[in-house]
Amino acid sequence: MPHIKNAQIRFRIIDRCLRNSFRPYPTKKDLREACEEALYGLAEGANICDSTIEKDMFAMKMEHDAPIAYSKKNGGYYYKDENFSINDIPLSEDDLNSIKFAVKTLMQFRDVDLFKQFGNAIDKIVDRINIASNPTDTDISNFVQFETAISNGGSDYLAPLLTAIKDSQIVTFIYTSFISDKPKSRKVIPLLLKEYRNRWYLISFDVDKQNVITYALERMENLIISEEYGLKPSDFDPDHFFKHAIGITSGKDEPISIQFKADKVAAKYIQSQPFHISQSVIKEGKNRITFELKIINSEEFIRSIMSYGNGIEIIEPKELRDEITSRIKGMVKLYEI
Repeated sequence: MPHIKNAQIRFRIIDRCLRNSFRPYPTKKDLREACEEALYGLAEGANICDSTIEKDMFAMKMEHDAPIAYSKKNGGYYYKDENFSINDIPLSEDDLNSIKFAVKTLMQFRDVDLFKQFGNAIDKIVDRINIASNPTDTDISNFVQFETAISNGGSDYLAPLLTAIKDSQIVTFIYTSFISDKPKSRKVIPLLLKEYRNRWYLISFDVDKQNVITYALERMENLIISEEYGLKPSDFDPDHFFKHAIGITSGKDEPISIQFKADKVAAKYIQSQPFHISQSVIKEGKNRITFELKIINSEEFIRSIMSYGNGIEIIEPKELRDEITSRIKGMVKLYEI
């Protein structure tokens, strides 16, 4: 990769480090190691020296007005303007060339098993680059709008949590659930990171509850990676934990067989975007199609079913049909129909 492309990528890495609230005031050594790790997979310092990082920060100040400063008190670098980000600066031709280079590389490996799960993400990047080949074209949003995440809180915790998972390190954090709305201290052994609808979740073994619990990263605070190590549950298998799940709700419950009928319009949507890989058509009628799937019943599935309104009718099991009926009655009462 040409030197200029490496420089542009290093700028982004340094920017990310300076904005990381989890590890504030990075040293020159921290910045160098972060760049080494991202570009070469190692943090040994064989490819990037401290003087390169100094030149990069100087270039960021001169070319992008980056408000980089050094804190003697904290022994590291920071942005004087906490809201500044190099990502807010329009892409240059060099930036775009760097992205195109990376996209071409990704496209060569998109069908490799390791990257198949990211196929849609890669396609979106390719589409965005193909649509807006001119980096100065600021009017593209008037013609094309891409789906964006409203909330991406907690993303700064991804890297440290991934390290903790690999090393079986115990982590602690303050967590505020939607139900109690009260901050509580948690101590867990991280097991798996999972993304669902643009939100990240941590599947973990809760030391106090002695059970596998799911926590949303956006509702975590004060994450601390301890020097204490823990034993992961011997029966936890990340490849099968969500095999019968829809969304992030899973566990040791056995999957159940669910049958539902959908009208012709709803059926087309459901066939084009199945609820689950186990979904199949068991009967095609004149006006409705009957589907079957085998999953662990969850709140995510119930809400997905109800989003179709009267386009879907649960046939069995009776317990699920009764739950849907109860919720419909509650809606009727709420709207005083």
